[in-house]
Amino acid sequence: MEQGHYSVGLDIGTTKIVAIIGRENEYGKLEVLGVGKSKSLGVHRGVVNNITQTIQSIQQAVTQAEVDSGLKISNVVVGIAGQHIRSIQHADYITRPNSEEVISEDDLDRLTRQVHKLVMLPGEEIIHVLPQEYKVDGQAEIKEPIGMYGGRLEANFHVVVGQVSSIRNIGRCIKSSGLDLSDITLEPVASANAVLSQEEKEAGVAMIDIGGGTTDLAIFKDGIIRHTAVIPFGGNVITEDIKDGCSIIEKQAELLKMKFGSAWPGENKDNEIVSIPGLRGRDPKEITLKNLSKIINARVVEIIEQVFVEIKNYGHEDPRKKLIAGIVLTGGGSQLKHIKQLVEYITGMDTRIGYPNEHLAGDSNEEITSPVYATAVGLLMHAIQKDRKNRPEIQPMADPSVGQEQLSSSKEDDLSTEAVDATSSPETNQETAAPKPEKKERKSTFDSWIERFITFLNDAE
Repeated sequence: MEQGHYSVGLDIGTTKIVAIIGRENEYGKLEVLGVGKSKSLGVHRGVVNNITQTIQSIQQAVTQAEVDSGLKISNVVVGIAGQHIRSIQHADYITRPNSEEVISEDDLDRLTRQVHKLVMLPGEEIIHVLPQEYKVDGQAEIKEPIGMYGGRLEANFHVVVGQVSSIRNIGRCIKSSGLDLSDITLEPVASANAVLSQEEKEAGVAMIDIGGGTTDLAIFKDGIIRHTAVIPFGGNVITEDIKDGCSIIEKQAELLKMKFGSAWPGENKDNEIVSIPGLRGRDPKEITLKNLSKIINARVVEIIEQVFVEIKNYGHEDPRKKLIAGIVLTGGGSQLKHIKQLVEYITGMDTRIGYPNEHLAGDSNEEITSPVYATAVGLLMHAIQKDRKNRPEIQPMADPSVGQEQLSSSKEDDLSTEAVDATSSPETNQETAAPKPEKKERKSTFDSWIERFITFLNDAE
């Protein structure tokens, strides 16, 4: 099978690395062909802190996915998160030279490129520039200004910023693993695409992805992403608290959290006890489930309150405004017992657990439908969308390649013998060839940034 017929998403998380291979079936659903998972050893709170260990973990996950699918992985779409990610709101405008001409995609690109020139803090670089509402000559709340007349084009932008060194380290790990970096996307955006419906995005929703090292937030309203944030706490700090609070090893703390943990301490009775084997011949340790849930509750409350501060910063100070219709929890941390009820109690908003199964084919492995794989499925969706955009340009030339070569050579002979037709045929050739470079010019500014970034990695070799 050719590489163009399937896509690959690679989720480099704090606790695990997942490589997922898939394609779109005839019904528009994701058909997962193979999955590989490995323990993430070189990543801390979403940031690579050990290149060698991260490369080994990536190679292990990729090899497992290749064995599972029988396919070779070469290009991957990678997600980026981590505590270095921050977002800002920015308004900008351009004055068009000729207001008698309609606004085109080039005008939107020029406005977006202008935002990319914003001066950031030392060591930071703009990752995403996400336009929200536009204004044309003062007329506000325009979602799509293309085709309108106007001299002054304004827009509000959601700008996502990250540390250059952290982004380059991820790129270096991918390259050193023998893979090509196809694209980078923000992990909260990928998770949101996997678990949110378009209706929820329109009504207004906050997606909270509780991962191992970070908790990602993405807020949507009117179908547009309005706010993103990365809180540098996740499931790992809960495990760490259990380890310290109960004086046990990390592996036992993780098992306790998964099997007996609850975010709501009121449900456990004082006489409910779990016994943990002692180390090296020591006596078993007895822990009450009430104390365990108190430890978990304290940390989960802290995480949710920090997320709620970000939601309030977006402008949800007064719940009566109903800016956000509800909350969707996903990621490994969303599987904690009674976390849905705790989030509803703290925020006062309707909450549900988000599963990525809506976009998956019916015969998909049950494990993939877990919230744990939300980011990986979202990255695969992004990879498939990217491949779909490129496919129309590749397919017509790929099938009849030999015939086209013969056809073009015969046309060249005709042009050399028939001088009269020499003026008409180049024109038609130009007309058919013109849209291709035009498409290249109309790449998003983020695509252009990715190309510059990949070039940088090649030059650094």
